[in-house]
Amino acid sequence: MSSRRLSVLVKHLPREGAVARELHGEAAEWSVGDHLLAAAVDHLAAANWMFACVNTAEDAEQPAPPEPVPRPEQGGVPADVTPGPRQGPAPQPEPEPEQPTATELAGFFS
Repeated sequence: MSSRRLSVLVKHLPREGAVARELHGEAAEWSVGDHLLAAAVDHLAAANWMFACVNTAEDAEQPAPPEPVPRPEQGGVPADVTPGPRQGPAPQPEPEPEQPTATELAGFFS
């Protein structure tokens, strides 16, 4: 078998094949449609949460924000890969985002 023939065969291996799963883990099983569907579910959950926050009495406890749909890759690092030691200074933790108050949400939607 020539090297050109081998190159063509490797380039056209199926996306959901064993080689792709070995190289990319669970991310190989997610198509663009799967990522778009997960994003749509996350946005709908956030919209429903905002609606619930706005329509909850001011003295009542606010509902907990929704959890995003788990993705095979978070932050560009595959879920099954443990990062090695970092070079340079440690990253500063990001401050917790402030939750909007009911009046701020009501003002946003009016």
